[in-house]
Amino acid sequence: MRLNLAVVGRMKDGPERELVARYVKRAADAGRALGFSGPDVAEIAESRAPRPEDRRAAEGVSLAKAIGESVIVCLDERGAVLSSEAIAGWLAVKRDGGTKAVAFVIGGADGLSEEMRGKAAAIWSFGAATFPHQIVRILAAEQLYRAMTILAGHPYHRGA
Repeated sequence: MRLNLAVVGRMKDGPERELVARYVKRAADAGRALGFSGPDVAEIAESRAPRPEDRRAAEGVSLAKAIGESVIVCLDERGAVLSSEAIAGWLAVKRDGGTKAVAFVIGGADGLSEEMRGKAAAIWSFGAATFPHQIVRILAAEQLYRAMTILAGHPYHRGA
């Protein structure tokens, strides 16, 4: 099953971009033996529309083009909070059920459009706090790597 991160905004060169790249590589390496490929990262340009709802709508159209027919997981502050084990289990169920691709979608500064949220199979949050979308990208990449290690029985994850 192919894993994708579809994100609004471009990350500048620097430690944050390097950290995402490190977790993406680790997730790809660990996931290969488990039937996963990727994660691939698609960066979508931020909309220049004057109103937030117009920016969300335009970015949603671009995100939809980037993810194609993938099952959508929106990462949004209003989503459900899952444990790392639950994320790993969800991915395993999707993989074992024949899902071809899952896209984790991260909106821009104005969030995600209601249309994109409506298309999602799941909407998850990394907690009640609000994070910049660049930080959410790091968290998403790390959680994908952590999910691969959980499924592989690797000691990286030391959950309760």
